[in-house]
Formats: sequence, C-alpha cells, structure tokens
Amino acid sequence: MMRKFNLDIMKELAEIAGHPETCAPSIHIAGSKGKGSVTGMISGILNAFGIKTACYTSPHVSDFRERLTIGGEFFNEEIYASAGKELMETAGIFTARNGNEPSYFELLTLWFFLLARKSHCGAMAVETGMGGRLDATNILSPLVSVITLIELEHTEYLGDTIAAISAEKAGIIKSGKPLILAEQSSTALEVFKEHSSCNRSPLFYFPDYVELSDIRVDRKGTSFSLVLKLKDSETFGDLFVPMSGEIQAKNAALAILAVKTAFPNIDTDSIRKGLGSFSLPARFEQISEKPPVLIDGAHTRRSIELCLDTFCNLYGSGGILVFGCAAGKDVLSMAKLCIGSFSIIIITTPGTFKKSFPEEIYKTFKNLTAELRGGEDKNKFDKIISAPEILFIPDTAKAIDCAIELANKNSLPVLGTGSFYLAAEIRNKFLVHL
Repeated sequence: MMRKFNLDIMKELAEIAGHPETCAPSIHIAGSKGKGSVTGMISGILNAFGIKTACYTSPHVSDFRERLTIGGEFFNEEIYASAGKELMETAGIFTARNGNEPSYFELLTLWFFLLARKSHCGAMAVETGMGGRLDATNILSPLVSVITLIELEHTEYLGDTIAAISAEKAGIIKSGKPLILAEQSSTALEVFKEHSSCNRSPLFYFPDYVELSDIRVDRKGTSFSLVLKLKDSETFGDLFVPMSGEIQAKNAALAILAVKTAFPNIDTDSIRKGLGSFSLPARFEQISEKPPVLIDGAHTRRSIELCLDTFCNLYGSGGILVFGCAAGKDVLSMAKLCIGSFSIIIITTPGTFKKSFPEEIYKTFKNLTAELRGGEDKNKFDKIISAPEILFIPDTAKAIDCAIELANKNSLPVLGTGSFYLAAEIRNKFLVHL
C-alpha cells in the first residue's frame, strides 16, 4: 500500500531534532527545468560574497555527496558522521513514538539540515525533490521562494496538467515572502499569480524584472549581459558561466534576481565570481575532447529541445546519440526531436537506479525511422537530415563502448542524454580520465 504523503512526519522529525531547518536564512527552489542549476548558482554567488552556504540538490552524478555541500565543497567527514549519528537518534525516537519509519527522502532532507546546522553555515540554498507542496523540504520558511519553468513531469504524482503541477509547485510560496518566478506558460502563470495573491507574496516575474542581452554561447560556456529592474535599474555586463546553452544565461539571471531580492547588498564582483566558477556535472558537460563526448541530464521534451539546439549549434548535426530514459517519460515527443539530428542513435538502459523499458524506447525510435524512410509526413519531425541508423544495445557499458568506437572511426561527436542516470553511467566510464 502506497503511503499517503504529508508534511506531518517531516515536521515531527524537525521538532525532535530541535528545528535544524531554522539554523540559517534560506532560499527555496522548485520547478521542472533548471532548478538544480539555479540552486547551485545561488549557492555559488552567496559563497563568493562571503556567506558560507549549505546547498541541497539532486540527483547526484558521480558522488552521493554532490547532494550535500557547504561552501561549494563536501562537508567535513566528521560532520557527516556526527550529523548521521544525530539523524539515527532522531529517527529512532520518531519510530518508537509512531511505530513507522520515515521515508528515504525525509531522512536525507533532515540529514542535510543537521549538516547545515553543525557546519554553522550562513545561508542555505535548498532544492525541492519532486514537487513542492508536500515535499520534505517544505518545512522551510525561506527569505524568498524560486520557481523555475514548469513542464509536464511526474504526472502520476503531481497531476497530468500544467495547472495541476503548477499548483503543487506553488505550495512552496510562503505568506508575505517574495516569489521569484521564471517565465511560464499562460496557464502556469495564472496559477502562480493566484497563489501569490492569496499568500500576499510579492511576485517578481522574470520578464518584468530582467532584460537579457548579448547572449553568446560557445564550447567553453555562455556569456551574457543583463539589466535588473528592482528598486533601481542595475546593469551587469559581460557575465560568464562555464556551461554552454542559452538556457544557462536565463538560469543565471533568475539566480541573480533571487539573491538580489534576498540579499540586496550582494555586489557585482561576487555575482561575476560566483557564476564564473560554477559548474554542475551532467549539465551539457564535455567529458572528452577526442572524440567530443557531451552528457546532459535532459529528460523532458523542452530540456531535450534545448540540449539538442546547443549540441547541433556547437558540434553540428549528424553525430552519435546515446539515449535512455526512465519509465513514465514522454518518449515519443523526445524521439521526434532527436530522430533527425543524428546519423546513429544507440538506445540503451539508463542505469539500474530507476525502472526503464529500453526495448519499448527502441521500438518507438525504430518506428519513427521507418516512417521517415517510407516518405511519411516529415512535418511530424522537428528536425530532419536523414533517417538515422538505430541500434539497440541494452547493456549500458557496451552501448557507451560502441558509441566511442563509432565516434573514433567516423570522426563524430557523441551526445548522451535522456536521463541523469544515463549521464552518470557515461561520466563514470570516463571519470578516471577527467
């Protein structure tokens, strides 16, 4: 029987532990696309300003500790151990009282708050897990809440419409506290406007407060300028983040809007330094130069679209795609985007952490390719060069080896995407060479 989620367990755990979630001012981030990047950028800027920031994100790619950091680094091992001991004691008290155990994510979230308190951090940047309203992190009372772009995701838990998912994400909006909101569809925007009004929360909508310009993307990263229109207009020229993609300029600008709202005294040098030294694994990350191998954790239609745009603009069409995604994703939409941009597509298993059906994914790609070769209406495909060769190699390691062999033989770039878990498998394959 599936457990019915609410915040009561998390609130009781926090109460037993002496409310570690209140140990420092916080910024709380939810959304469907870009929330990990925005959370990390916020943390980077605050650290550069001299505010030692505890950062909570997910998923990890190569090391579990990526989820739990302080000042841009892993916590001291003694603090991990000490906080872990306190976590076990707290969970033991809870279970003795109630006869049931907290969930994995509730325990992980409490562990982060305990780590943050023991490290005497100056601030916390906290990313939600899946939703918002019932997310374990939602016991926070943040300085500001941030919500990134909303897409259809986790529909079995959050609802199958943009309005329903937006309402779940809007659950992080707190009474009287500002909401920093990325550009949204009209449906999502109306939901957030209503929730902000009901909570008397000032709404800082990205298009109304940020003017981006001079966006330049190359293989080393993304440069841009912006005007921030808060009490007084403030110009930030020639900023740089070492992650390629126009979306990263938008993520960085959203992070700047959030930190300047929460901490108005943040200076331009700290913003420049914080963004310039920021990176996240598996966010359009190049892990090999010869052959070029890129990985990205994109797993929704829009994120795949943005990833492909950046990849094809920088490396051209006709390369090799290694694709795998977890169950429950919109495979058909992603396949229609991918099918015309590569000469070879290898379908594989995105690791073993989540359930997946790679054979069904292969059939979807194969059927689309057959339609393309058969002269079907090409308007159903987003980009067309020619029908690619579709390979099915369910063993992830063998699929990666095959992609590299073909890339070396044909002088082609490789993109691995569709899942953070697949990106992690590819990255770990190269980790000894990084």
